[in-house]
Amino acid sequence: MATSAIRKVKLAVLAPVLALGATVGLAAAPASAAVWNTCDQWGSTRLDGYTLYNNVWGSGVGSQCAWANSGTSWGVWADHPDSGGIKSYPNSTKAINKTIDSLARLTSDYNVSVPSSGAYNTSYDIWDTNHRYEIMLWVNHHGAVGPIGTWQADVTLGGHSWKVYKGTNGSNQVFSFLRTSNSYSGTVDVKPILHWIAHTKGWMPGSETIGDVQFGYEVTSSAGGLNFTTNNLTVSGG
Repeated sequence: MATSAIRKVKLAVLAPVLALGATVGLAAAPASAAVWNTCDQWGSTRLDGYTLYNNVWGSGVGSQCAWANSGTSWGVWADHPDSGGIKSYPNSTKAINKTIDSLARLTSDYNVSVPSSGAYNTSYDIWDTNHRYEIMLWVNHHGAVGPIGTWQADVTLGGHSWKVYKGTNGSNQVFSFLRTSNSYSGTVDVKPILHWIAHTKGWMPGSETIGDVQFGYEVTSSAGGLNFTTNNLTVSGG
């Protein structure tokens, strides 16, 4: 589904993009003064060891603005039409740069507030350094959205129960884990998920280096303007 922030920038030059609103989204930021905000489709900043991306890259997009109080507290206001196709993946990214087998641990805590309308998923997007493999962990989703590929298994890993799908987007393998019920806060132990993919299923080598762990909102539609708030998101690994 999603691609890395870098890969999305490269793809987006081929897609028509409408001008983003310059001020409307900023009114939706929290009352406390944000330390960063942007309505630039490629706007980004680095805070507290995380890189935040507005990351608007799809075809036929509307307006989207991002803000942050810190690297772990941030959000997005988005107004994208209900025209099908993913419009954006605003996210925070933490670099890991360790092989699956050498990782002693890789965990994340999340706490989000998301709308009850629109079409989107709230997901981790985990990449190897060569962008051959993409692991998506959907913690919640709403509306007409679905994963790439076909169902493979139902598993309980990393503290959650998932439906697992496997496919390709034409550029890389995609392994999607959809939580069996929506969750808005919790902890994910990512290491057992990576071990299962590599050693139980043999879908990727254990020697593969995990580059970035991203977390954000893959927005398909948010007509009228919707808020996606990351109350807290931390990623730690070593």
